[in-house]
Amino acid sequence: MPTRAAPLQDDMSPEAILARATAARGDIFPEWKLVAHTAPQTYDLINRTGSYLHQYHGQSAEEQQLSGQMRELIATPALCAKGDLRHAPNHIRRMYRMGMTNQVIFEGAAAFATVVGWSSLTYVSLAIAEANSPDYPYGKLPEGGAPAELTPFPELAMGRKRKSSGNDTLLDTAEWRYAARIDAEMARRCAAFVDHCLLAGGAKDALLGPGPRELIVIAALCTRGEVALATQHIRRAYDYGMTRRQVLEAISCVFPMNGMITGQLGLRAMRLADAANRKRKRGKVKGKRNTAGNRQ
Repeated sequence: MPTRAAPLQDDMSPEAILARATAARGDIFPEWKLVAHTAPQTYDLINRTGSYLHQYHGQSAEEQQLSGQMRELIATPALCAKGDLRHAPNHIRRMYRMGMTNQVIFEGAAAFATVVGWSSLTYVSLAIAEANSPDYPYGKLPEGGAPAELTPFPELAMGRKRKSSGNDTLLDTAEWRYAARIDAEMARRCAAFVDHCLLAGGAKDALLGPGPRELIVIAALCTRGEVALATQHIRRAYDYGMTRRQVLEAISCVFPMNGMITGQLGLRAMRLADAANRKRKRGKVKGKRNTAGNRQ
């Protein structure tokens, strides 16, 4: 059954709304206070929706499938890709409090970078540096800074084996085969970067497997409006055992910085992926029937 939205709180005064937001998020950036005092209902809806999307204190639901850690691995590089070095360090500190290491943060950011460009990794690096600075005032930095050991979370064990066989290298796509005919070395080097970030050769010793990385890529593609490419990656995510709910929740992680239209584009891609999978299954059933008929 679908989760019912929590009813609006009775007290809609700016002070009460800010108190609820602080309780959910732990702290409030001062720029939101003006929004709360000027447009209280707008900020209340932002807080209630954002808190659910990112599982702030007491705001998660049993039906949700992605962990808070996975949500941060999607949201933080999305912020960094926009050059938002005011809010991103706060998210880095939240990840540290969850026991996430810089290595897993960069693995997630590298997957996002295949869509938005590897220069985004420098903003992730700057956000990490700012999060570790005693001068950054937002969010609590754990004692000792970045964790030395990764605390396990569910997605680390997910999406590491593919259901079907297939070659995932970028060079196997029509676009990059075309590029290779013009400049083979350029195509080879570009594909090497993408294949590395998305684990075209399998999970091996990576912390994040191909399935979770696909969730990150899907969200990134939706921010760019790339419905067709998102559809392809959704089908790959399904092939690695990721669910429709996980795909939708991954896309929702970038709503705060990219808007609900991103969600509409993501849902369009999901519907196309579902339709393609249904068509493929019908083709398999028809093929089996034809084979059986030929044997008779």
